[in-house]
Amino acid sequence: MAKVRVDSLSRLEAALAEIAEIDVALERPGDPEHGDYATNVALRLAGGRRQPPLEIAGQIAVAAQETGLVERAETAAPGFVNLRVSDAWLAEALGEIVAAGDAFGAGSAAPAERIQIEAVSANPTGPLTVAHGRNAAYGDSIARLLSFAGHTVEREFYYNDAGAQMDRFRASVEALRRHEAPPEDGYHGDYLGELAALPGDPVPVMLERIEATLERFRVHFESWERQSEVETEIPETISLLDTYEEDGAVWARTSAHGDDKDRVLIRSDGTPTYFAADAPYVRRKYAKGFERIIYVLGADHHGYVSRLQALAEMLGHRRDSLEVLIYQLVNLVERGEAKKMSKRRGDVVFLDELVDAIGVDAARWYLVTRGHDQAMDIDVDLAAERSQKNPVYYVQYAHARIAGILRNAETEGSLAAQSHEVDPAGPLETEERELVKRLLE
Repeated sequence: MAKVRVDSLSRLEAALAEIAEIDVALERPGDPEHGDYATNVALRLAGGRRQPPLEIAGQIAVAAQETGLVERAETAAPGFVNLRVSDAWLAEALGEIVAAGDAFGAGSAAPAERIQIEAVSANPTGPLTVAHGRNAAYGDSIARLLSFAGHTVEREFYYNDAGAQMDRFRASVEALRRHEAPPEDGYHGDYLGELAALPGDPVPVMLERIEATLERFRVHFESWERQSEVETEIPETISLLDTYEEDGAVWARTSAHGDDKDRVLIRSDGTPTYFAADAPYVRRKYAKGFERIIYVLGADHHGYVSRLQALAEMLGHRRDSLEVLIYQLVNLVERGEAKKMSKRRGDVVFLDELVDAIGVDAARWYLVTRGHDQAMDIDVDLAAERSQKNPVYYVQYAHARIAGILRNAETEGSLAAQSHEVDPAGPLETEERELVKRLLE
């Protein structure tokens, strides 16, 4: 992504580049006594010009001050040019920030791409768990950042509406409707009783609840894909892959495309593997015009990385255009004890329960505080605490204070108009100058 530069700062760098006859990038000096901005361009020029760098710095400083863009230009050994910009220059830069509004800081994607992010993709066999919440928070955060940077982003939820797991789920609900215990290999939990009390197929009901939980969690999916629909395209897609037959089964030659071994697509009994459904699903993504595909998957899918990239390559796309981000487990700690979680056993902590306990802001905050490749613990007691021990509360408090300052400024009539013109009433305070420069970093 291109580095963010407001026009005022870009013009200053361009003016210095014209003087030096090479590109100039301004940096903030470590010591504020050395000015607002500094450049070492004289050191870079010294060898070619066969002049002492401090002498070149002096020439650049004189020329810089003559541009009218800086208030003062000074030199420092061994060849730095230190610049102090005027209040008027800072006011102009601040005006550009105000005019940019919510787009300030976004920069520009180079190049802008169409990107699809598949996240969560939980089977509709129960409410979303805290682990799904980590997937949702992380995937949505990536989507927001990429969109902010100028890419076109779609979030997709891929769900299984057929197959063995779904059969066990439906059988568990049907057993409760007959006032029987769910099958041993089925699903357990209070939520099944709620579904059993409703008529019809429990899968659509569960999907509606999952979507409601995600919307509450401020995660919106633009696309929902059903596995049963994708599977209808398996035969056509397999014909496009690098395959061979062995022992009555159809294999994908994925080892020739970066995978550690070949993968079975169609078993010897004629039934497709789960990997066979991955092939048309990957094909669909690219057929929609996406140039980059991102999967957010749990730690139990670690082996999927190379096989999915092999599919992309066999379908005529770059391996690196498909990326798989593996997130690790999340554990809840309450009163010093870790909670064990298993949806099938019924002793699981659902995402809605976590949000009820600590709120959406805190839940999303804690679920992305560590890198996706690290396991994490969430101290529920700390997350619910309303004190500065809780970093979320600290940030919320700071936000509330800032909002209060803006409200008071508007009431007093001192809030600048939302335009590109900012006219300071008098000389800027040191703190004001520092704040504007911080915004420009």
